[in-house]
Amino acid sequence: MSSRTAVFLSLSLCTLALMQTACRDREVQAYRVPKEPAVPPELAASLTPAMPAAASSGALRWNAPAGWIEKEATSMRRGSFTVTGPGGAEADLSIIAFPGDAGGLLENLNRWRGQVSLPALAPSELDAALDHLDVGPLHMEVVDFVGSAGGVPTRILGGIFTFGGESWFVKLMGPDAVVAGAKADFIAFLQTIEVSS
Repeated sequence: MSSRTAVFLSLSLCTLALMQTACRDREVQAYRVPKEPAVPPELAASLTPAMPAAASSGALRWNAPAGWIEKEATSMRRGSFTVTGPGGAEADLSIIAFPGDAGGLLENLNRWRGQVSLPALAPSELDAALDHLDVGPLHMEVVDFVGSAGGVPTRILGGIFTFGGESWFVKLMGPDAVVAGAKADFIAFLQTIEVSS
């Protein structure tokens, strides 16, 4: 037998021995772990963090009216709420900020108007479409557009302002009846927006 054949045969026998060792059944072991003691309800309540009265995004904060349901913010939204109206119909409130002028006031308002099937405003019509609201150092432009989306009467209430080099858009959009019923709360909500200390 040549030395090469001897080495090959030795390696083959070692590999076979290792495979037999590795393939043996191992004994399954079970363990009993005692349950953790239950936390008394009064202690559990103290450990659950309370929802903050105010939400915030960076240097701004706001307080939502009772009944508005806060949703998780996303990469696009700095804040988000569901507003419920009669019969459980819902409207959506979003708070979004973009760097700079984000295309300008007229362009953004016309985009919103398109969402409710309204014609675009001409530059000469812009001032008549706006209400102004000053909240601390923030000067807001407020709009109320009523149109339709998918054949359903739909309304947009919006507040637009600049802060920290960004254009901020607060928009409540949904069925006309829901949004109209929430208009006073929407204006009150805008008035809670403040610069964080």
